[in-house]
Amino acid sequence: MHDNESTDLQRLAISRRRFIGTGALAGAALFLAGSPLGRSALAAGIAEANSTFGFANLAATRADTITLPAGYRFDPLISWGQPLHDDSAAYRGDGSHSAAEQLGQFGENNDGMSFFPWPGDSDRALMAINNEYCNYQYLLQHGKPPQSLADVRKAQAAVGVTIIEVRCDAAGAWQFVQGSPYNRRIHANLPMEFAGPARGHDLLKTAADPAGIAPHGTFQNCSSGMTPWGTYLTCEENFTDCFGSSDATLALTPAQKRYSVKLEGASDNRWHLYDERFDISRHPNEVNRHGWVTEIDPFDPQSRPIKRTALGRFKHENAAITTSRDGHVVVYMGDDERGEFIYKFVSRDRFKAEDPAANRHLLDHGDLYVARLGGQEGEQRGSGQWLKLAFGHNGLTRENGFSDHGDVLIRARAAGSQVGATRMDRPEWIAVSPKDGQVYCTLTNNVQRGTEGQPVDAANPRANNVYGQILRWREAGGDAAAERFEWDLFVVAGNPQAHPGSANAGSANVNADNMFNSPDGLAFDKDGRLWIQTDGNYSDAGDFAGMGNNQMLCADPLSGEIRRFLVGPRGCEITGVAFAPDQRALFVGVQHPGEDGQSSFPDHRDGMRPRSTVVVIRREDGGVIGA
Repeated sequence: MHDNESTDLQRLAISRRRFIGTGALAGAALFLAGSPLGRSALAAGIAEANSTFGFANLAATRADTITLPAGYRFDPLISWGQPLHDDSAAYRGDGSHSAAEQLGQFGENNDGMSFFPWPGDSDRALMAINNEYCNYQYLLQHGKPPQSLADVRKAQAAVGVTIIEVRCDAAGAWQFVQGSPYNRRIHANLPMEFAGPARGHDLLKTAADPAGIAPHGTFQNCSSGMTPWGTYLTCEENFTDCFGSSDATLALTPAQKRYSVKLEGASDNRWHLYDERFDISRHPNEVNRHGWVTEIDPFDPQSRPIKRTALGRFKHENAAITTSRDGHVVVYMGDDERGEFIYKFVSRDRFKAEDPAANRHLLDHGDLYVARLGGQEGEQRGSGQWLKLAFGHNGLTRENGFSDHGDVLIRARAAGSQVGATRMDRPEWIAVSPKDGQVYCTLTNNVQRGTEGQPVDAANPRANNVYGQILRWREAGGDAAAERFEWDLFVVAGNPQAHPGSANAGSANVNADNMFNSPDGLAFDKDGRLWIQTDGNYSDAGDFAGMGNNQMLCADPLSGEIRRFLVGPRGCEITGVAFAPDQRALFVGVQHPGEDGQSSFPDHRDGMRPRSTVVVIRREDGGVIGA
């Protein structure tokens, strides 16, 4: 608790004005955080509203399983190591399988995912599922970070994306189809293409690819997006973790430092020690070939993934797609690192629903923008502006160190700083409401808020922010392509039991029964319920006492009410969400269960290693999830 607690409370005080132009409550940020007045007002507002929830709030727990409300069940769909093809090796729980065998198995640490209905067949679909990174204590037989090229190759085979076919049986249960010709692994060494303005740029050229047009692989794939033309966008997040230098005296460039490249690499990867492609002292441009949004056609197993450079290079969390009033495609993206930015891309050309082939290059031409948020400290609401990131605009000139438009896109973070974008508390997933077009973004946490260069501000209102918040905005005129917007904070996470009466109690719609930390995954269902997933501290102690394991909550954007729907097993992150079109099946990812060494999910037999798993959640009465 800060010494200037009264000042903190004042900073969290919000007026009860409605969100401009929405006709709906501006959510939790309308109330006095932590105050009895604010909490009673919220309770009254919720009581007056017609609840969108058909389930009771779930208690927090530390149980090593998935806990759901009464009337719900879950079934594993697919787990790390599960064979994809009829001739694939079966999973072996001792970590002894080879890189070649891993290429025929479901990847590790599943994250974002999308569900692609099969044309003309409601009981058949494809799913694209990210496999972000590796838990080496389980992936490798020796349980240590890679010790050889063979270890690195196995890790590279376990990450990226997995495409699978799923089918619904007569009982309404969705099941993985082993042996489907659509099942495939998209991994860290797969040949790909560059497209868009940075294709062929000097900063993308390497000895292996002197033209700068043919990168290999995608990895550290966090979340994703699904295009209206039926392709998958996978987002490369912490890509720099895979790079390092064999030369300990190498002087890192400002661009490398801005993307958190380290000479020693990430302590749990060590790829650069055994695969020279990841050694920045030998191949300095290789790191520039990652950190992109990569487009994949799940229905064409022979297609080559394409890195869409017009969307900018940074640590992409996800890609939330909508269309503007006149049909331009808009992609919202967060850069998940402390003090980084929120972006959006607006396509030059219009989406043509009747001509899917014409849409395949919509993401190669258009304008990239970055957000600047204005507002008075303490109000947690204000106005904002989208600033164009284009060479020759807003100071992005040779005089300021930018050589051309490709350079702007490759060094999008530097471009964002040049134009004066607002540094945020780790922007993660973004979701667009199907009801009113408002946009929500999880700001998961930021322990560096309040330090030099990252002062507390209206949208990032707490120093040493260990809990996070969810930002919401409405574009001017309700048009996703607008260059101005109004924003507020939908919820400020916190712990009212550990910090009663302080800013760290959270906003008024956070209470002892639904409290959480580090909101991460975010998605809307068709009925407008907002689903929130967490990747936070699961110690259940100190600042996080009473919060239990990581969880999934459901929120009503109109009333601000939030209920806990799911609690995951021990040591996991809950991440990845997709609905079947009829909303009677919910697909959720359980990533790195047993990260703390205290889980055997999903197979609780003695001696079984924990495995990241996608599960399917259904209502026992066959009804709509959450309704």
